[in-house]
Amino acid sequence: MDIANYLIQGAQVALQPMNLLFCFMGVLMGTLVGVLPGLGPTAAIALLLPVSFHIPPVSTIIMLAGIYYGAMYGGSTTSILVNIPGEAASVITCLDGHQMAKKGRAGPALGIAAFGSFIAGTFGVIGIMFIAPPMAKFALAFGPPEYFSLMLMGIVIIIYMSSGSILKDLITAVFGVLLGTIGMDTISGTQRLTFGVLELADGIGFIPAVMGLFGISEILVNVERILATTLVTEKVKNLLPNLQDWKESFWPIIRGTVMGFIIGVLPGPAPVISTYASYATEKKLSKTPEKFGTGHIAGVAGPEAANNAASSGAMIPLFTLGIPANSVIAVLLGAFMIHGLQPGPTFIAKYPDVFWATIVSMYLGNIMLLVLNLPLIPLWVKVLKVPYPILFPLILIFCLIGVYSLNFSQVEIGLMIGFGVLGYLMRKARFEMAPLILALVLGPMMENNLRLALLVSQGDASVFVTRPISAIFIIVSTLLIASSMVPGIQKRRAQMKEKLGDEEV
Repeated sequence: MDIANYLIQGAQVALQPMNLLFCFMGVLMGTLVGVLPGLGPTAAIALLLPVSFHIPPVSTIIMLAGIYYGAMYGGSTTSILVNIPGEAASVITCLDGHQMAKKGRAGPALGIAAFGSFIAGTFGVIGIMFIAPPMAKFALAFGPPEYFSLMLMGIVIIIYMSSGSILKDLITAVFGVLLGTIGMDTISGTQRLTFGVLELADGIGFIPAVMGLFGISEILVNVERILATTLVTEKVKNLLPNLQDWKESFWPIIRGTVMGFIIGVLPGPAPVISTYASYATEKKLSKTPEKFGTGHIAGVAGPEAANNAASSGAMIPLFTLGIPANSVIAVLLGAFMIHGLQPGPTFIAKYPDVFWATIVSMYLGNIMLLVLNLPLIPLWVKVLKVPYPILFPLILIFCLIGVYSLNFSQVEIGLMIGFGVLGYLMRKARFEMAPLILALVLGPMMENNLRLALLVSQGDASVFVTRPISAIFIIVSTLLIASSMVPGIQKRRAQMKEKLGDEEV
C-alpha cells in the first residue's frame, strides 16, 4: 500500500506538463545520441550539464535519466542499418541485426529491438521500485568505514570488469583520486595543490572535466576516423515482427531482461557485458546455434533487452548507496550533487518526490520511446547522412559555450581543453576513462570517510577489518585484484578486449 501511495505521489510530479516535456526531450535526445556513431550517453549528459543549472532538480534528473536509457534504444538503429554501433552496448547487435537488414528484414530487426527494449525497461523500473527501498534501509547501518570500503570496492570492480590492462586501470584510478584532493581540505581548511589559482579552491570543476574527457576527446578521436555510413536501405518496411519472430524472440527477451538487470546492479560496463552474456547464453541454449551471426532474430532480441535492463539496474546503487556503477552514472551522480541532492541510504526518505517521480518518468519514457522509435526511423535514417565534419565543430562550440556560461571563467575553459587532450591521449594509449571519472567523483568522498573513520577510531586502521560489513568489502576487493593475476582470467580479459575493440565502455 505504501508503494501505491508513493507511486501516486510520484505520478503527480512526473505528470506535470513541464516534467513530461523534459522526459520527452530526454528520451528524444537519448535516441539521437544512440543513433549517431561516435557519441554516447556519457558525452551527451556531460554536454547538457551546464543547461541543467537553469532547470529544477526533478526535471533535470528526469531528463538526464531519459538520455541514458534512450541511448540504449537508439544504438540498435545504427547497428542494424549501417553496421556501426551507435554506442558500445550495441556492438553485439551488429552481428545478426545487420545481416537481417542485408536480407531485407531491417524492419523486423528494428521492431523486435524496440519491443524487447520496452519489455526490459518496464521490468527494470519495477525492479528499482521493489529493490531500492529495502536496500536503502539496509545501507542505513553503514558508517564511515563501510562507506570507504564500499567505494574502494566499487572502483576495484570497475577496474576488474573493464577490458583494459589492470595496471593501466589502477594508474588511472589513482590519478583520479589524486585529482580529487585538489582544493580546500574539508577538515583543516587549508588549500592543497591550487598553486594560487582561485578557481581551484573548491576543487577541479566536475563539468569542465567530464566535458573535456568525453566531449572534446571524442571530437579529437573521431576526426581521425573515416566512418563509412553506408545504409543498407533507406526505406524500412514491416516494422512489426510476425508470430514466428515473436516465437523465436520471447524467451531470449525474458532471459536477457533478467540477466541484464542483475548484471546492471554490479559496478562495471554493465550494458556491454550484459549484451555479450545474453548473446552467448542464447547461442548456447539454441537448437540451431549455427544461425547466429547469419541474421537470427534471437541474436537481436536478447542483447537489446539485456542492455536496457542493465541501464535500469545501474540506477539502484546510485539511489541507495550513492555509488556510480559506470561512467554514465558517475556523470549522473555529478548532476545530483550539483543540484544539492546527495544520493545514499537516506535519499529515498529525504527526497521521495525526486525518487518516485523518476521511477514514474522512466516508465512513461519507455512508452514514449516505443511510440517514437518506430515512426521516427525514417528521420534517423536522414540523421545518419549528416557529414561528421559539420557535426563535430557544432559539438565543440557547444562545449565551449557551456563551460564558459557556468562561471564565465577562462580557467575552466583551459581545464576543459586540458582534460580533452588528456582524454585523447588516454584513448590513444588504450587507457580506460571510466576508472578516472569514477575515482574523480568518489575520491573526495573516500577521503572524507577515511579520515572520519580514523578520527572516530583514534587512528586505529584496524576499524576497516574489525567491522564485519567493511571487512567483507575489503576482502572482496583484495580477492578481485588477486584473481586478476590468474593466467586463465587474464586470457579471458584479453579476449573481451579483442571483441570490444576501441569502443568506449
